Amino acid sequence: MSDSEILLQAKDLSVRFGGVLAVNKVSFDVRRGEVFTLIGPNGAGKTTVFNLISRIYTPTTGSIRFEGEVLTEQPPHAIAAMGIARTFQNIELFENATVLQNLLIGSHIHCRAGFWSNLLFLPSARASELAARERAERVIDLLDLQPLRDSHVAGLPYGKRKVVELARALCTGPKLLLLDEPSSGLNVEETEDMAWWIQDIQHDLGITVLMVEHDMTLVSRVSDRVLAMNQGEVLAMGTPAEVQSHPGVIEAYLGSVDDVSSLRRQPAEASA
Repeated sequence: MSDSEILLQAKDLSVRFGGVLAVNKVSFDVRRGEVFTLIGPNGAGKTTVFNLISRIYTPTTGSIRFEGEVLTEQPPHAIAAMGIARTFQNIELFENATVLQNLLIGSHIHCRAGFWSNLLFLPSARASELAARERAERVIDLLDLQPLRDSHVAGLPYGKRKVVELARALCTGPKLLLLDEPSSGLNVEETEDMAWWIQDIQHDLGITVLMVEHDMTLVSRVSDRVLAMNQGEVLAMGTPAEVQSHPGVIEAYLGSVDDVSSLRRQPAEASA
């Protein structure tokens, strides 16, 4: 695989918080145009890896490269401008603003007009505002948010807020979209919609997706490759089917392989 096919490269990532080694020598590549998913039990280090990529944390050792640039040398405020957007497990929105206003906030990184242009609303500022609104409207159409565009976020149900946060991230025009547990708190129908949108984001918009997720049905449906973690280390990497059948992954989720086999035999033995 050529370097041009790799969008994000993490090599030997480790991070220590006091005496706790939260991530230990984790390495992986994310290819352009794929959906790459991190799975693992709670405390496995998945969100810590996300926080390293987002520059919320700095690795103790190791490096991250994005399009060949050393990401770990960049300040946190530069990450969005480089083409990386993120959603959070705990939704982070401006609740007293409308859906459209939240999406326009996501477009601010594309604003090139200066202070005086914006203050006097000169042609450059008007052009920037128009481009931001067109970008927001395209995302609203993609995610079926038309009925909610003028609604205040504070009055929306949880599932709709999740979609608005996804929409705001898309308005930054990312090359890489980090989704932190996108199905968390959603019902079956909302999770089904999320799966369709992730596939649309990948195929129609050409955006690479790096996802942390617990719902294995969603993982299997949308992921090209999966990396399983446990206790800060890599357990397995491959297709969703390969990773889910890996003995180490089964043990991390359900106990030892012998325990799982025993559980599978119990109904038959009990009926006998």
